[in-house]
Amino acid sequence: MGRSLSLRERSIDLWRGPSARVLGAKDLFRVHDTSGERRVGVFFSSLAGGGIERMMLATAGALRERGYAVDVVVAEANGPLAGSVPDGVRLLELQRGPTWLARKCILRAEPPAARRLLASGMLALKLPNRLPYLPSLIRYFREEHPNALLTAGLGANLLGVWARNLACSPARVVASQRNTLSCVMTTWTWKRRVFPALIRRNYLAADALIAVSEGVADDLASHFGIPRDRITVVYNPVVSRSLRQQASSEIDHSWFVAGAPPVVLGVGRLDSTKDYPTLIRAFARLRQEREARLMILGAAKDAAATAQHSAELMALAAELGVSQDVALPGFVPNPFAYMARAGAFVLSSRWEGFGNVLVEAMACGCPVVSTDCPSGPAEILDCGRYGPLVPVGDDAAMAGAIIKILDAPPPAEELRARAALFSVGRAVDQYLDLIFAPSSSTVP
Repeated sequence: MGRSLSLRERSIDLWRGPSARVLGAKDLFRVHDTSGERRVGVFFSSLAGGGIERMMLATAGALRERGYAVDVVVAEANGPLAGSVPDGVRLLELQRGPTWLARKCILRAEPPAARRLLASGMLALKLPNRLPYLPSLIRYFREEHPNALLTAGLGANLLGVWARNLACSPARVVASQRNTLSCVMTTWTWKRRVFPALIRRNYLAADALIAVSEGVADDLASHFGIPRDRITVVYNPVVSRSLRQQASSEIDHSWFVAGAPPVVLGVGRLDSTKDYPTLIRAFARLRQEREARLMILGAAKDAAATAQHSAELMALAAELGVSQDVALPGFVPNPFAYMARAGAFVLSSRWEGFGNVLVEAMACGCPVVSTDCPSGPAEILDCGRYGPLVPVGDDAAMAGAIIKILDAPPPAEELRARAALFSVGRAVDQYLDLIFAPSSSTVP
């Protein structure tokens, strides 16, 4: 079974540093007496400003509102969302342990794969980014005794299962896959030889496995051999009271005044998967026919990468003669106020797991255009009923679709009603059914 593997009660000489330190726990112990409450850990990589982070923080807040003691557990607590931890939720930052101990832990967690892992260089040469946090996560299970851990993203999913097993904890692990893994695999090198079997084994060892769209679930089944009936589709918890409140905030920007040309908006991290060059080319085609402006909100993984991506995108805009009408403000804490005032929102991605920003824009009443990429947009837009779907990388089709919705936008209330199907409350109801359901984990 997936719980203890061959470890039983065997002890591991763990790093003696603390498992986690409390950061910004907004008066948890003064306001809330959590004695007797069931404790749920919500584990993801960091507090960067991406979709996974925002969705997991929304989930943590909703679980706290329903009376659970909630820990947000991250490897890095610094980031744009560091101030967005919900009231009453404990923020725990894992500490990075020595590499020798991380290697020891992974070899015990994955004895069948140990030789392949060593041969691949994963353990012998350089550890993946988050693996040194595994000992600290094991101590979290042993010292904080969560009833369950909800994990998000490939690295967090694997570490969650390994840490639970190595801690010999009875906690349930509910893993959630947030992107289309077969697409991500195209960027892998040696990991392509090792990780598919590793993913299958450990995803099946979780007590429940969530995919954020039907497309992601089908991808896990077809490319990683996970039985389709072991995967539960739970759409992301996107729409909340907070989103609606933030959408009504004012914007101090000259592009959003009465009578100004419509703004075409893109929101998301600056990287190749979002394919912003295609969006800029589509915008240049649009500008040949009408006045408009393009704004892309988002940043890359660090300041240097942000500067590089921004320079490349602005160079393309200059080459196409539209740089005066293109703006890249970087990360914005409240993109919803911009969505509520934009003429159109465009998702230009090569692939997604779900496409949170489409739902967010629709919840703000903004017309949307999306690439028909794997996975999520076609499900959100009901195969184009709520917004045009265009082929990936086709800037001519994208430009035509943007012009169409600028000229004849769908009713805002219709878009808001569709977005309401992807609410925080509905997703958390489904999460709780899985978190506290009878276990079905197996490791074939």
